Amino acid sequence: MILSGIALFATALLLGGMAFFAVVIAPLVFTRLPPEWSGRFIRQVFPVYYLWVLGLSAAAAVALLPLRGWDALAMAAVAALGTWLRQGLMPRINRLSDAAQAGDAAARLRFDTAHRLSVVLNLVQILVALVVLLRFA
Repeated sequence: MILSGIALFATALLLGGMAFFAVVIAPLVFTRLPPEWSGRFIRQVFPVYYLWVLGLSAAAAVALLPLRGWDALAMAAVAALGTWLRQGLMPRINRLSDAAQAGDAAARLRFDTAHRLSVVLNLVQILVALVVLLRFA
């Protein structure tokens, strides 16, 4: 009962935070802040965001492990993907963005591809968290 409550709470916080960031924060940053501020601001937010994803998905995975193995594995995958996004893809996106802003057209194309990949993978994480959360019903 306690582990189920922890898993439910962690998954709900995870999904809520990810949805709020995707639907509210990111659009506001890029529509309300000047371009020179929005990029710097979002670069500060993403490391914290991915720590949120990593921490809550890992907590849910650990709590789910003795209860529902496949859901635990799914949440562990969300945590692992969040780690790679934070430590691997985001630094690459930042470097490509800097190069693109300096006039490197090839970097612009690679930035667009890497950015699309990060968006798709983030949506996958959201969907996985949603499925796990719905399985509590």
